[in-house]
Amino acid sequence: MPALGCRETGCERSCVTLHGIPCSQKLPQSVIPSSKKSLSVRVPALGAWLLILLWAGPISTRADDSLLGKKAPDWADVTWINSDPLPLKSLAGKVVLVRWWTAPGCPFCSATAPALNEFYRDYQGRGLEVIGFYHHKSGGPVDLEAVKQHARRFGFQFPLAVDPGWRTLKQWWLNTGDEKWTSVSFLIDRRGIVRHIHPGGQYVKGDQDYAIMKSKIEELLEAK
Repeated sequence: MPALGCRETGCERSCVTLHGIPCSQKLPQSVIPSSKKSLSVRVPALGAWLLILLWAGPISTRADDSLLGKKAPDWADVTWINSDPLPLKSLAGKVVLVRWWTAPGCPFCSATAPALNEFYRDYQGRGLEVIGFYHHKSGGPVDLEAVKQHARRFGFQFPLAVDPGWRTLKQWWLNTGDEKWTSVSFLIDRRGIVRHIHPGGQYVKGDQDYAIMKSKIEELLEAK
């Protein structure tokens, strides 16, 4: 549904729809028709077709805009804080796990940190690269020393960069549709194609999202 306004809070982007209902909540059945067929029963034929076209259009656009199954574009002017610059094309031939994170105030980022560290430790020798993009959410300017302190607290050893103005996050994720979470992960194969997207939140050892991510990493590492 179209949004009147959006704001970023914590690890998610919260919106209010034209109906005054947060995007993170399910709209009641009185607002969203259960099917196009039931919609056409309630309004005159011409109006029904118009509403169907308007309703279906944005959905197909969001699907087309998704990077899943497509070649990932290079990141836009990020600031590397613990490594030499790593353009995406320099990682050709590797499997790349890209995760956006922030701190403080993101429990999903701190919860997922052990999984990221584990994947990097266990699979780097087989061709996995993990990239952590910090996206700033505090009121003041970015303090690189503070970012480095947060990274040390999370135990990050893999390459880290600041995504200024969320430019790459917006290009890869937020501008592709009504995406809620900003703590998103992209898994890219050796040819630069996005093969798996975790839409945000956490993946922790023992849960299903962790198992899926680990399985996808191993699958892509096996592929030559």
